[in-house]
Amino acid sequence: MNYILKNLPVRSQKPRTTGFTMVMDKGLSIKEVENFVDANSDFVDIVKFGWATSYLTKNLAQKIQVYKDAGIPVYFGGTLFEAFIIRGQFDDYRRVLEKYDLSFVEVSDGSISLNHDKKCEYIEILAKDVTVLSEVGSKDAAKIIPPYKWIEQMQAELQAGSWKVIGEAREGGTVGLFRDSGEVRQGLVEEILTKIPEEKIIWEAPQKEQQVWFVKLLGANVNLGNIAPNELIPLETIRLGLRGDTFDHFLGDHQL
Repeated sequence: MNYILKNLPVRSQKPRTTGFTMVMDKGLSIKEVENFVDANSDFVDIVKFGWATSYLTKNLAQKIQVYKDAGIPVYFGGTLFEAFIIRGQFDDYRRVLEKYDLSFVEVSDGSISLNHDKKCEYIEILAKDVTVLSEVGSKDAAKIIPPYKWIEQMQAELQAGSWKVIGEAREGGTVGLFRDSGEVRQGLVEEILTKIPEEKIIWEAPQKEQQVWFVKLLGANVNLGNIAPNELIPLETIRLGLRGDTFDHFLGDHQL
């Protein structure tokens, strides 16, 4: 850091499993990625190429390598997995992972109807070769999944081999964990946390207010995802109590 401030919360250090930040790349150019990692590599743990944007990304292998050279793993969004599955192309999908030498994969069913046992079977197969992040929740705002089903699915997916489970919110943060207004479904989150260890969950939280809510609930080292590249350092200031929204949260008895 550039100077000393006392009484800041202690942030976990990379490589980390808590305080994990997943950034969403929706189509950055190679030059933009180079600039991004130059300014932000200390703060980002993994990058997701949003939904199926990797299908259209120019110079994909080169772009992946820029992230890798900065020590940042990448993975393809779960929607791409679903696009292969719905077309009966699971083996083709595995070959794509091998072609681009990816060590992480997302398994989701937010856009398709997939038997949950079958989803867990895919997780189990993939987990033999790569680290699996599995997503729970629907991208359909009209489909409300009760808390007990979130818990059952998260438990089953972790048991099948997922490293962490992701709470669905989409890019905009208006489905799954959140109401269409962006408001957190507080009861859902709190019920999930009664059964699933917080370090095993990445909460998709693209909106600032959502990030603030989770930091206040679970602290500076909550796992958060779907963060826009230009919102990464602002998120770090929220985590450290260096933005107005959490300014008093970590001061405790140290205020003047």
